[in-house]
Amino acid sequence: MIEFEYSGKLITFEGIEGSGKSTLAVELHKYLKSKNYEVVFTREPGGTILAEKIREILLSRFCEISDWTELFLFLASRYEHTKSLILPSLKSGKIVICDRYLDSTIAYQGYGRGLNLEIINNLNAIATLGIKPDITFLIDIPEHLAVERIKNKNLDRIESENIEFYRRVRLGYLEIAKIENSRFVILDGQKEILDLKSQVIELVSSRL
Repeated sequence: MIEFEYSGKLITFEGIEGSGKSTLAVELHKYLKSKNYEVVFTREPGGTILAEKIREILLSRFCEISDWTELFLFLASRYEHTKSLILPSLKSGKIVICDRYLDSTIAYQGYGRGLNLEIINNLNAIATLGIKPDITFLIDIPEHLAVERIKNKNLDRIESENIEFYRRVRLGYLEIAKIENSRFVILDGQKEILDLKSQVIELVSSRL
């Protein structure tokens, strides 16, 4: 795997549905912009025109997608996203904030779907061009709370999974965070969003 040199920072937000991770990612982006940092906000799946098209397929409730097909679609989206947006932004010294990245695939397709973790890790290394986040915030909430929070949404294909799937994904995230403890910060998603925002801003500010 080629190692790239870059001066930017990659900050990712992870968690099961309803955790508040997207809101916190947006809030951090707003804060850093207000402090005149060069910052890019993006998401997965998505982030480029092609990757957003793949997102539409992945999240559509009208598509029957097998587990391995789902994995390869996520990885295709990630490779396109990393090569076309994330890496160039990091090389130009920008801070990249990404709502989900490689850990989502390990949690959802690995622990959630039960696909082989070694294969996923090897393919993730290719799809990310070997790039790993500098900081990953895991917004942790119990699976029953996730289901309660999203029950009135127009759910996409993955959000429509059952509570047992959410439980496996949540436990997967916690296991990943234990293994990758040097970059993970676990936050209690049951706390008020303003408290969580303050925690995120304080930690990021101390590392920039």
